[in-house]
This record gives sequence, structure tokens and C-alpha cells, in this order.
Amino acid sequence: MKTLFRKWNDISLVKRIIVGLVLGIVLALTIPDFAQPVALLGTLFVEALKAIAPILVLLLVMSAIAQHTSGQKTNMKSIIAFYMIGTFLAGFIAVLASFIFPISIEFSTSSEDLTAPGGVAEVLKSVLMNIVANPITAIAEANYIGILAWAIVLGFALKAASDTAKTVIASFSDAVTVIVGWVIQLAPFGIMGLVFESITSTGLAGLKSYGSLLMLLIGCMLFVAFVLNPIIVFIAIRQNPYPLVFKVLKESAITGFFTRSSAANIPVNMSLCRKLGLEKETYSISIPLGATINMGGAAVTISVLTLAAAHTLGISVDFPTALLLSILAAVCAAGTSGVAGGSLLLIPLAASLFGISNDVAMTVVGIGFIVGVLQDSFETALNSSTDVLFTATAEFRKHRLEGNPVDVKERITQASDA
Repeated sequence: MKTLFRKWNDISLVKRIIVGLVLGIVLALTIPDFAQPVALLGTLFVEALKAIAPILVLLLVMSAIAQHTSGQKTNMKSIIAFYMIGTFLAGFIAVLASFIFPISIEFSTSSEDLTAPGGVAEVLKSVLMNIVANPITAIAEANYIGILAWAIVLGFALKAASDTAKTVIASFSDAVTVIVGWVIQLAPFGIMGLVFESITSTGLAGLKSYGSLLMLLIGCMLFVAFVLNPIIVFIAIRQNPYPLVFKVLKESAITGFFTRSSAANIPVNMSLCRKLGLEKETYSISIPLGATINMGGAAVTISVLTLAAAHTLGISVDFPTALLLSILAAVCAAGTSGVAGGSLLLIPLAASLFGISNDVAMTVVGIGFIVGVLQDSFETALNSSTDVLFTATAEFRKHRLEGNPVDVKERITQASDA
């Protein structure tokens, strides 16, 4: 048994995840009734990641700031700039695609029980309230805006603490990181359960009538992942971007796709940043921050569904208004990423730009939840993997500007061997 366990661990994690994925598909298609308990593995995996992520973020950020040496530069300004540019351009790509391939949808579903933000002011107020939330409540509710705020404040307060106190905090941070590694090693079984649950659910049946809409949504997200993001990376590092792009898609997007939770993918992303040899002081902040504000996939969803509603109603949309939609989608997607329903609940706010009533807009939200079986998976995969991509890009860009460029292919090889 020990030999079998050792051989299993010798296989790379990605290959083990693929094995779990295949087993989940086979079980769902052959013995779905007998294998129903397999779905529990997926739930346990996601909940374990969600449970450890808030504590990991709090301790890592607090420790990194407390031990930060004055004058030591980080890449946060560049990373935030990449987040903002990437989110806006993703929304802009979705607007262009909606003009080239106009989609009309049938308003057959409503979501009257959901409440959407009333305006940009309400979105910003929600962000501010999350910042000043009780720290215990922020951890319990996985409010990463609040967790980051408290971690930063505590980190600065602890800069004056003794070296012993800082060492204790760092030790706790390292211990939680080890626990995260244990959880991630269970990913093959978790993915198996998630795939099984997805295939045996009835959600896929409702996708047929919205095939064109779903193809446009997924097509835009794939374009962002394989064309737009590589262009941004190439401009920044002046090297072939695809080794890095494929690396983050393989190790971050896969888990993000099946967990459908950026919060659950935070430990996975931090582990990948560590393997890539990135600066802990930076990625311990940029990854949880990205899970909150880096929402390229959300901007695509908001733009496509809003313009689909406009096209269905025969509303003429001029390009300046559509451009404004891209900006609004980028800002609001970042501000409400932690709200139940995520990007879909921003549709009524965006639809108001075109004079679309709230009732019609909420009907579009309902359609969004139907296609969300796949839309949300692709959106999370894009959002979460881009967090690592832009964090690495900012660091590699800094080394290039300093005259000490990083060989990206070599760094990827080292990460694969780690």
C-alpha cells in the first residue's frame, strides 16, 4: 500500500487531476446511482479550500507587511494596473464581439427573488462597508476586502513588534501554507467529485436553447485567455508569453473551472506563485486582491448579456455608449465580486444605460443563471488564472527594466520540477 501511495505521489499533480477528471466522467456515465457518494468528495474539497483561504490570506499578508523592509520595492502598482487594463479590455472585446455577432435571446425566465445593486454609488458603498467589517465576521464570511484591510493594518502595526513576535507570526503563516499543500494534494479526488456532480445534474439540459449566447460568452473568454492576455504579457516582458500562459491555465484554470470559486482557488494560486519563484511579499497580497478586483471574465459576462438584451429589444446602441458599458462593467465587476450571483447581478445596472427596465434586466439575469452551468466555470477559470499571470508578468517586467531579465521558459521548467 505504501509503495502504491508513493507511486501515486510521484505522478505530477496535473496528471493526477486528469485521472480524477476521467474517472468522474466514467462514473457519471456508467453507474451514476451507485457512485452518488463520489459527489461528496467535490463538496469536501471546495469547502476545505474555502475554509483555509481566509486564514491563509490574513496570516500571509500580515506577516509579509510586518517583515517588509523600508525601501524594498514591490510590484503592486504594476499588478493593479494590469488588473484594471485587463478587465477593461476584456469587456471591450466582449462589446466588439457583440457588435460583430449580435445575439437575441428569449425572455422566458425571471429572477424576481434576486436583488441587484441600484447604482454605482451602492456598489462603492458596499465596498467601503466590506473594508470596515468586523475582522472575525470578515474571515467567517470570506470577505476578502475586509480581510485584506485588517491584514494590512495589523501588518503595519506589527512592524514595531519584536523579532520574536514576527517569527511566531511567520511560523503560523508557514504552517497554514503547509496545510494548504495537503489540501491541494487532494485535488484529483475533489475534481473527480465535482465532474461527477456536474454531469449528473440536470443543469446541462437547459443550455440547448441558449447555445448561441453561450458560444459567444465562452468564445470571448477564450479569446481573452489565448490572445488578449498573451499580447499584454508580451508587451510587458518581451518574451514568448505562451509558456507562462499555458502554465497558469494548466495549474490554476483547471481547478478554477471546477470549483467555480475564485476564493477557493486562492490557495492553488499562491502555491503556483511559490513554485514560479515569485516574491512572497507581493503575491501574498496580489492574489487575494486579484480574486476580488481582477474580473475580466465578469466584464465579458456583463457586456455580452446586456447587449444581448438591447439587441433583443431592438435598441440601437452607438459605439460611445458601448464603450461606456465596458468601463462600467469593469468598475462594477470589481466592486461586487463577493456578492451572491456575482457578475450576473450587475446586468440591471449596466442595462440601465440603454433604458432597459429592471423587470426585463432581471429576466436576463435568470437566463444568466441557466447558462451559468458553463459560463460561471469559464469565467472563474479566466479570472483566477489571470491573477497569477499578471502577478508573474509584473515581476518579470521589473527584472527586465532593471537589466536582469528572467528566462521565462527556464522559470517554468523549474516550477514544473518543484
